[in-house]
Amino acid sequence: MIQDGKYHGKFDFIFVDADKDNYINYHARLIDLVKVGGLIGYDNTLWNGSVAVPADSPMRKYVRYFRDFVIEINKALAADPRIEICMLPVGDGVTLCRRIS
Repeated sequence: MIQDGKYHGKFDFIFVDADKDNYINYHARLIDLVKVGGLIGYDNTLWNGSVAVPADSPMRKYVRYFRDFVIEINKALAADPRIEICMLPVGDGVTLCRRIS
């Protein structure tokens, strides 16, 4: 069971491509599982480019629905002092987070 601390700091790499509305919750749990120097990768962090356009821009319904969740995780990752981040504009965007503390 992950909550017992048995796996804290045990993983070199974790990749997240899941429900975007829970990315912030995944980060809260995963940061303790990856070792210092390890990476967490988050997929779809550019979310069809919607994170870089005004909120009232035309976009598909599902893009609009998840847009705010993706913006939320992007802001949280940028502000997290435990990690260094690199956003790769590959596909729909991948953000790599290297745990530094």
